[in-house]
Amino acid sequence: MIHEPILPPPARPAVIDRQGLASAVTVRLRDMIIEGTLAPGTRLNERVLCEQLMVSRTPLREAFKVLAGEGLIELLPNRGAQVAEMSMADIEQTFEVLGALEALSGQLACERITDAEVVEIRALHYEMQAAHARRDLAAYYKINHEIHDRINAAARNAVLTTTYLHLNARIQNLRFRSNFNQDKWDAAMKEHGIMLDALERRDGPALRAILEHHLQSKRFTVVSDLRAYEATQKA
Repeated sequence: MIHEPILPPPARPAVIDRQGLASAVTVRLRDMIIEGTLAPGTRLNERVLCEQLMVSRTPLREAFKVLAGEGLIELLPNRGAQVAEMSMADIEQTFEVLGALEALSGQLACERITDAEVVEIRALHYEMQAAHARRDLAAYYKINHEIHDRINAAARNAVLTTTYLHLNARIQNLRFRSNFNQDKWDAAMKEHGIMLDALERRDGPALRAILEHHLQSKRFTVVSDLRAYEATQKA
C-alpha cells in the first residue's frame, strides 16, 4: 500500500520582522512554490498574498523579482505575476543537464572536500533520516536540498555552482513531488546513504555514477507522474 507523506497543515504565517523583510518573503514564497501550495500556472494575487504574509506590496514585489530571476515565477507585463510552468521537453532536458552537473560536482567534491565538511554532511544525513522516519516531507526535503548544495559547494567550482543553482531552482517543486510515492521516497533515502558512503571514501567515480542515477530516477518518476496526470485529464 502507498501512503501519502505527512505534510504540515496550512497555517497563517507569523508576522515577519522588518529586518530582511523582502528576503523573508522570498523564502516563504519559494517554499510555497516548492511544496505545491502555489502550483505551476497560478496567478499571484498581490492583495491575497499581502494579507497571508502580513506585508505590504513593496517587499512582495521585491520577492517577485528575485524569484523571477530564479525562474520560479514569470512577470507578465500589465498582468502581474504567475508561477512558472515548464513543458515536458523542458523538464526532461533540465533533468538531463542537472544529472550531469550533479555527477560532476560529486566527483570534484571527492577530490576537494574537507574532513570537517564530510562530518557536517553526515550530521545532516542523520537529521534527514529522522525526518524520513516520521514522514515529515517538508523537513526532509529542506535537509536533502542542503546536502546536495553542500556537495556541490565542496566541488570548489564557481561556474559549476552558479549553473547548478540556476537550473535546480526551476525544478524544486518537481523534485519535492517525486517523494509523494512512499516506495520511491524510501528508495531515494537509501540512495542517499550510498552517496554518503562514497563521499566518505572519496570515491569520485562511484559518487558520480550514484548521483547521475539518482537524478535520472527522479526524472523518470516526475515524467511518468506528469504523463499519467495528463492522460486522466484527457480521459
